[in-house]
Amino acid sequence: MAVSWGATAQSIFAPMRDAIKNGNASELVKYFNSTVDLTLEGEVNTYSKAQAEFVLRDFFKKHTPSDFTIVHSGASKAGLQFAIGKFKSGNDSYDVLMRVREVDKMYLIHEMSFTR
Repeated sequence: MAVSWGATAQSIFAPMRDAIKNGNASELVKYFNSTVDLTLEGEVNTYSKAQAEFVLRDFFKKHTPSDFTIVHSGASKAGLQFAIGKFKSGNDSYDVLMRVREVDKMYLIHEMSFTR
């Protein structure tokens, strides 16, 4: 279900963007590595996929998405793909950073943050 290697930055992040926009934690974690560094409102933790799904489900319940757009995507010199987006929920707005790494020819999120 993860996005295959060789895809463009736009196509890599499209299914992740849609899952966030829909507040669908179970769909989003399909694109997570086996563990993920997750930052939510200043709290940084490393979670397994199962834990991350629970934490994100709770976050989306408290902050129901009204919109999510990716405003920039690219790659580091080392080839790590990243995307920066804007998450909106009611009157709250969060900057979102996703970093993906290639694992077995699939791009998987290894770090994600939601920062007001």
